[in-house]
Amino acid sequence: MSKESGTITRQREGHVLRAFGEEVIVHLDGEHTSGKLAMWTNITPPGGGSPPHYHSNEDETFYVLEGRVAFLADGQWRENSTFKNVGDQPSRILITATPSGFERFFARCAEESRSRGGAPDMARLVAIAEFISCCSHGPVGRFASQRAAM
Repeated sequence: MSKESGTITRQREGHVLRAFGEEVIVHLDGEHTSGKLAMWTNITPPGGGSPPHYHSNEDETFYVLEGRVAFLADGQWRENSTFKNVGDQPSRILITATPSGFERFFARCAEESRSRGGAPDMARLVAIAEFISCCSHGPVGRFASQRAAM
């Protein structure tokens, strides 16, 4: 049991990141949870969502707050997973990842998107994922084509 005090966050408060046409509000990150978990709200436009991927280090939970979202999980959390907003309004999903770390990937992707004017360099994003050791997407060409197909 942890001797550290808890952290209180309010709904819709947190550090806002933007990448891939999505908005992420980070409520808790590894710095505030001693690396145990991260929690954020993912706001996804209609038709948007994550490309198929897998996590080698994290387990994720998803709680759909608003909208219609479809999931592909290949029967396991750590195998080829993805989500997509299948509705006609933005979706809001509360996501947790244990341990923390994935929030750093998204933060670096947001920096990359800002520096490139919003158009991501897929090879650079895969390199960021490998550097942070939190998420793998497979070969760059496959990752880009799967994202485009969503």
